[in-house]
Amino acid sequence: MSADDAQRSARRRNRLLLAGLLAVVGLILLLLGLTVATGTVAGVEVVLALLLLMTSYAIQRVARRETVYRDERR
Repeated sequence: MSADDAQRSARRRNRLLLAGLLAVVGLILLLLGLTVATGTVAGVEVVLALLLLMTSYAIQRVARRETVYRDERR
């Protein structure tokens, strides 16, 4: 494995870790917004949770797309 491959792999792992953390935080906010919170706070939590979940999905997609469509120059 070359240095470039190692950097690419580390970058992918970091992106997937960030996406996982965003997904967990988004799910917790969604759960709180739908069960515990009331009024405007609940609406804000649900919207924020959905934004975090969509961002998590986008980051995962980019990380996986880089792996599938990477340039093979060997």
